[in-house]
Amino acid sequence: MKIVVLGAGVVGVTSAWYLARAGHDVVVIDRQPAPALETSFANGGQVAVSHAEPWANPGTLRRIPQWLWQRDAPMAFHPQPDWHQWLWMLRFLVECLPSRAERNTKATLALALYSLRMLQALRAETGIEYEGQSTGILHFYTDTRALDRAIHAAETLKRAGIAVQVKSADECVALEPAFGPSRARIAGGLYTPSDESGDAHKFTSALAALAARLGVQFRFNTSVEFIDARGGEVASVAVRNDDGTDDRVRGDAYVVALGSYSSPVLRAIGIGVPVYPAKGYSITIDLAEGDVAPEMSLNDEAYKLVYSHLGNQLRVAGTASLEGYNTEIDPARCEAIVRRTFALFPRAGRPERAQFWTGLRPATPSNLPCIGRTKMRNLFLNTGHGTLGWTLACGSGASLAQIVSGARPPVEFPFLSTLLEH
Repeated sequence: MKIVVLGAGVVGVTSAWYLARAGHDVVVIDRQPAPALETSFANGGQVAVSHAEPWANPGTLRRIPQWLWQRDAPMAFHPQPDWHQWLWMLRFLVECLPSRAERNTKATLALALYSLRMLQALRAETGIEYEGQSTGILHFYTDTRALDRAIHAAETLKRAGIAVQVKSADECVALEPAFGPSRARIAGGLYTPSDESGDAHKFTSALAALAARLGVQFRFNTSVEFIDARGGEVASVAVRNDDGTDDRVRGDAYVVALGSYSSPVLRAIGIGVPVYPAKGYSITIDLAEGDVAPEMSLNDEAYKLVYSHLGNQLRVAGTASLEGYNTEIDPARCEAIVRRTFALFPRAGRPERAQFWTGLRPATPSNLPCIGRTKMRNLFLNTGHGTLGWTLACGSGASLAQIVSGARPPVEFPFLSTLLEH
């Protein structure tokens, strides 16, 4: 079949790769001049199976009242005149219930494990390079009560077969010597040796090049105007080229992988998905000889930040701000990340040279992405991955390709049927 994929972020490109491997003729459309220039560009860099617990959990529910009055809070809510935002937030609060958080964690974990296996197989097959590290992730805590809760919650990971090692403060420093100056702040940690990290932008760009060799056609600088749907199926996609001319792209099937922008495009044809932009921030610090930055990928559980060493750079990312489709950088949020980074790692480069970035993560209230066939016969979704787009990309792309090809993915996950809005 001829498959038209809308979106060339990490999820769209992995979808195109696995569809092409399945023998389909694939066209990818993106408004940017190259792959992964929006949400996939400067994310946290972690392939973190151990990060399967959703933002919507009882712990978050307890902290929301405190965060409402904190400008640089890990999660911030900025009311908009948009009932979709309010509905999303109400559903998020429901998903914080213990039973639902546990269900969502198990489902995300199943897809994350499959995705890691697919990434490892792809890497072995192609030799793709993206500043990848397979040294695990250390989740560190600065509060003993939070550490105790995390140790209890880690039982879910252990039951799934994931190795989780409890580490004392001294053992955290032994694993990551850059903690030396801030040893007194560390209460302890959890180390997950099977987790990985790497540059999602470099991975996506390299995979797009490999996909092009398989015959995938990429149409960059091409904006999706609307989906032309009629008679219970998609007839074409209306696009605008960079020269201002309009065009129609036709295929046998269509995949929407437009991240946060999936919702308005789908809403126009009567399909509601519970995807809303959760604005995230990152800083990137160039490292020079003599700098002492973390070598291991880290999770700062108190501040909801992740640290990844990517080549000669340190990437620190996190926070979520619900403020619609605003892509302007709030310097205060980036400066808060800088302060936390250098409070822990005072020799990790030069703070005044930190590069600020923001991107809109396509978040669902439950943390579960929307993957699979819609009510329209030839329209499929692969969107709503929130903070885990890089972690879930290969598994999502492989699953989507199997669904489009009429097969059942070999992973237990509540694909699409339970995720669409009614």
